[in-house]
Parts: sequence; structure tokens; C-alpha cells
Amino acid sequence: MYLTQTFSKRLLWFFLTMIPMTMIAQNTISVEVSNIPSAEGKVNIAVYDSETTFLKFEGVVKASSVEAKKGKVNLKLENIPEGEYALAIFHDENGNDKLDKNWLGIPTEKVAFSKAKMKTFGPPSYRDCCFKVKGDKAISITF
Repeated sequence: MYLTQTFSKRLLWFFLTMIPMTMIAQNTISVEVSNIPSAEGKVNIAVYDSETTFLKFEGVVKASSVEAKKGKVNLKLENIPEGEYALAIFHDENGNDKLDKNWLGIPTEKVAFSKAKMKTFGPPSYRDCCFKVKGDKAISITF
């Protein structure tokens, strides 16, 4: 009897703790970045999930980087829950881990976004860049 109660409790614990974890889908966003001008530095990518935090350092949901290669690189962003996201990418050519800008605030390093391009007077909006994740997703972005 004691053995059956212990087994039942463990089985109940398993269902209550482990099953909900599998119901929260974790997805991978595979990003191909092309038209990289040189093999200097790194290609950095940031993931945002709201309009209010878009392009703010504190608003980054997930970030990743890879060594730059002239031409193209591939990045994988793993463990992304289903939802709506926007990506911002820049080629940190000098490897100083920040987006360099001129005295007007215009980036001097290559930048790109998911689904949108830089505008004449600034970056695109979150709405211009956002996309839905409902499973693994592949995205191609060109500098």
C-alpha cells in the first residue's frame, strides 16, 4: 500500500511539473545574414518583443553574435517562445561591442532589421520589423 501511494505521488508530481514545461514551445530562429562587407569583427543580433523596448539595450530579449565572414554568416537563436518579435543586426567591424555612430547619430557600421530597412531619418519601427514565431523559423537578412 505504501509503495502504491509513493508511486502515485511521484507520478502526480511528474505530470504537474514536467508536462506543462513541454507545452511551452521553445523554438529556434535561424538567421542568415548576407552582404557582409568584411571578415573584421563580429555580427551581432538582438531580439525584441515589444514596440516600447525596440532598439533599447534594456529591451533585448535575447542576443547572439558570431565572427564576421565576408559574404554571409548564420546565427541560431534558440529557446524562443511563441510570440511576436523583431530583430536588429549590426556588423561590429572594429569589435568594440557597440554600434558606432557619427556626430549626427547615424550608424557608421552596417545595420539591418527583420522585414525592414533603415529609413532616411532613422530606423524602422517595431511594427515594420515584427514577425510571428509559431515554430522554428528561418529568416534571411541583407545588409
